[in-house]
Amino acid sequence: MIDTEVRVGIVGAGGVARRHAGALAAMPDVALVGVTDPDRERAADLAGTAGTTPADDVDDLLARGLDAAWVCVPPFAHGAVEERLAAAGVALFVEKPLGLDVATAERVQAAVHAAGVATSVGHHWRSSTVVARAREVLAGRTVRLVTATWLDKVPPVAWWAHRGSSGGQVVEQAVHVLDLARLLGGEVTAVHAVADAAAPAGGDVDSATAGTLRFAGGAVGTLAATCRLAWKHRAGLEVYADDLAMSVTEEQLTVRDGEGTWTVEVDPAEARTAADRAFVDLLRGREPSGPGAVVDHAEGLRTHRLACALADSVASGEPVALGG
Repeated sequence: MIDTEVRVGIVGAGGVARRHAGALAAMPDVALVGVTDPDRERAADLAGTAGTTPADDVDDLLARGLDAAWVCVPPFAHGAVEERLAAAGVALFVEKPLGLDVATAERVQAAVHAAGVATSVGHHWRSSTVVARAREVLAGRTVRLVTATWLDKVPPVAWWAHRGSSGGQVVEQAVHVLDLARLLGGEVTAVHAVADAAAPAGGDVDSATAGTLRFAGGAVGTLAATCRLAWKHRAGLEVYADDLAMSVTEEQLTVRDGEGTWTVEVDPAEARTAADRAFVDLLRGREPSGPGAVVDHAEGLRTHRLACALADSVASGEPVALGG
């Protein structure tokens, strides 16, 4: 437990790191001690915005005395960074996905387990009040069908459209709705997926993926994803139980049952900040001061395995079994 300010370093200086840095800088019990990124100019820019200074590398950050690090790096850069920080006893908030493959994420999990450090993964949808409300509505009901969608454009970062850098849309992007599928529908025991391999311009990731999921509790599910639009069309989850239909997105929960239809709307930014706040509260030995949820690395790894299983099924053309 940390009685004073939590001393935080930021690894990575892209858009996601900027969002986290802004939230953390506004917390009175957090001290940002530095930002590091291979792009020194970008690190300096974010550090200046967040009221701290750039660091040459992770070792430079460690030399400043860290309690925790927010690891906001592209999928291909996960692994050694987390292992170095964990070995130094630093708590880790790790942005999703946890790597390009399962092996890297499992290696990091072994490292954080051996070090005994606290962890959280950036599945911020779990920190949304609409997701908490959805869980309340589903309590005691048997889920029958889950449909997950991520229908979007290619994000404006150079590495995203390359499989060897991002892992593809299912691993890098749709992992959010797959995490929600596990949370609301239960563990997935088997998947089977196919893809349109005609890549977007300048890349080699699949243009679209369709998959089926079998849940341990008996429910069935689907995933539909594409990156070939010019806009973000929809990202969310639909859940069906007996006499109940539910739709969950970052912005809204809509429920229809025998008594009618009702909706709850939220600002998506609230969940992102709540996830950061929840991890700071954990490090300080406090109950979460809001709706935030801490998704530890082991739990994030279960979702990562699901996303990678769908990608593996596309590659092999065969169903893939997972532990229930």
